[in-house]
This record gives sequence, C-alpha cells and structure tokens, in this order.
Amino acid sequence: MNAFRASSVAEELRGAGLRVTAARVALLETVREGGHLDAEVITSGVRERVGHISRQAVYEALNALTAAGLVRRVEPPGSPALYEGRVGDNHHHLVCRSCGVVVDVDCAVGHAPCLTASDGRGFSIDEAEVVYWGLCPDCSSAP
Repeated sequence: MNAFRASSVAEELRGAGLRVTAARVALLETVREGGHLDAEVITSGVRERVGHISRQAVYEALNALTAAGLVRRVEPPGSPALYEGRVGDNHHHLVCRSCGVVVDVDCAVGHAPCLTASDGRGFSIDEAEVVYWGLCPDCSSAP
C-alpha cells in the first residue's frame, strides 16, 4: 500500500470519528481491494499487511467500519457474512447457486431505493436490498 493511499484511508477513518490504527487501515484496504470477502479472508489479508491480529479484533474493526459506513456487510441467505468496500450507493448482488460467487449489480430501475414497495405502511424507505440468484456464466456452461 502506498503512503498516499494509507494517508487518505487514515483521513477517512478520522472523518468517520474512528481511531486510526495500522490494523484498521490494513483492514479497509483489504476489503476495498478484494470485492466480497468473508472475515477469514479479511483476517488473512490484514495479517499479510501488519502481522498477527486476532479474529476478535478483526470482527470488532469490521463492526466499527460497518457502523461508520466505510464498509458494507452483505448477508446472502445460507452464506457467511461478506464485506465489501462499495458503499454510498444502493446497489444489489448476483449470487451463483453453484459456486457462491457474489457480483455487484446496479439498481434495477429508477432512483434509490430502486424499488417502490407496493405498500410502504408509513415507512420512509431509503434503501432496498435485492439478491438475484442463479448460475454464473462459468457454472451455466459447465457440463
């Protein structure tokens, strides 16, 4: 990680009211470089950057970064929680039923929250979460 990127990540952490630590910087960089990662993969990535870190410390940092809006937690049913660095928009996900790959997809139609509930029941809706399930191109073409 270059010094400029580390310094901009540090500024983002400070701007979110979080303490800047080497582990948090490494974690945020790992998530942003990796797509949709589970906590085990993130832990390995952080360890490669800063040395030993406990799983508990990773989970605590993930919770803090998620609460601060710097990381998004995605929970496809039947899968472990995944974390991604794409935040600030209301995008959705494609999940392959065979291999489990998760891919971002922009909103289905219109403006956020992308879909209008048939009956909002008085809620002020600001986000819609949609998961599309199917087979990825590789699994679709497999014999």
